[in-house]
Amino acid sequence: MTLSRREGVDIRPTLLRVLTDLFVQASVHSEDETRQFVELTSRLIDQVDDTTRAAVRARLAVYPGTPIEVMKQLGLKPLASTAHAPFTQETAPSAPPVKAMSETQLRMASSLSMQPKDAAEISGMFFGASASERALILHNLAETPLRASPRVPAARAARAVETLEMAAFAADVESFTIEIGEALILPWKVAVQVVNDPGGEPLACAARVLDMPGPVFQRVLLFLKPEFGTSVKTVYRLSRLYDRLSERSALVMLAAWRGSTMAVTRAKYRPSLYDDERNRARPATAQAHPAASLPGAGITPRKGSQGSER
Repeated sequence: MTLSRREGVDIRPTLLRVLTDLFVQASVHSEDETRQFVELTSRLIDQVDDTTRAAVRARLAVYPGTPIEVMKQLGLKPLASTAHAPFTQETAPSAPPVKAMSETQLRMASSLSMQPKDAAEISGMFFGASASERALILHNLAETPLRASPRVPAARAARAVETLEMAAFAADVESFTIEIGEALILPWKVAVQVVNDPGGEPLACAARVLDMPGPVFQRVLLFLKPEFGTSVKTVYRLSRLYDRLSERSALVMLAAWRGSTMAVTRAKYRPSLYDDERNRARPATAQAHPAASLPGAGITPRKGSQGSER
């Protein structure tokens, strides 16, 4: 909600989709969870576009635990037998079909640049999320109107993929991290965070931005770090995520990583710059001005040739 109130970025559609996806994952919710979901979604439903509202409505229409308040706001009618019975096509009001936007149309509509503080919060939310939550975030980023980073040139990406595969075979994490930072134009701290993340989803995003082939990404997982290569479950999970991960989602996340570094830099240097602005103007020093003198004061009397004063 804090991000939705800021200018330059509108993540309310993405936030509503993520909240809905997280809510329908569980079959049972506590009263506090339901109340929190109602409070958050009720503020967002009327503020998002029709496409997002229709998608959320479709998800909640078939979910048996949808709260009554949200049903009414979305125009859904529960069955008479139970308040939380699943909906059928006959009971749910018909909604006009929504045509999905093509990739070209989506890119043309993506004109909302992320502010540095917004990018930092999106990046922090992603790194702090669980594996399932990260998958949902990446899925919803594909449809967000946020502006994505430009593609890495094909020649540079191919060279990076080759270097990364060689570094992975040698288990050279440092060289791998350096190449990730240079290819994606990321500072060292962010590149280390991407490579060393225990979940592996940031590494999948980085590989997708570089258009790394799926088999190469699997070999990277197997050889780069023992914690990945020795876990069949982890390799399988990340491989499935990588196959479903869209290029746009990865590029939007890359934009968030780049923007988050700008937020840190501004926060680090803002106090000194603020003082510099304040102290840039030199204080006016008190200058002694001659006191106002009476007419004729300070005039040396002239003496005539006879020594008399005139």
